[in-house]
Amino acid sequence: MIELVRDAALDLKAEDVATLPLEGRTIVADAFVVATGRSKIQTRAIADSIVERAREAGFRVARTEGYSDGGWILIDLGPVVAHVFTPEQRAFYNLERLWGAPDVQQARSS
Repeated sequence: MIELVRDAALDLKAEDVATLPLEGRTIVADAFVVATGRSKIQTRAIADSIVERAREAGFRVARTEGYSDGGWILIDLGPVVAHVFTPEQRAFYNLERLWGAPDVQQARSS
């Protein structure tokens, strides 16, 4: 599911896509996938892409929060939680600092 979320975000030109592994550290999720969109319009488009791909693959979307504001959109997919931020919101909340070193993937390999 992590790859599905990453691919959906990267297809919409998300920047600084990172995975924060959480296994054994919390019961909230096994991983966070964090991505940045350059504007609120782009963050919503990235979130839409993630939700659409997840549903097409048969995954349940437990909830989505922050969509109307667009600065920080959370998509709860159960074992994976996607966070789509504008640059300002990502710098402010700094999930990487809170949850440890990310596995960063700037773009897919060809």
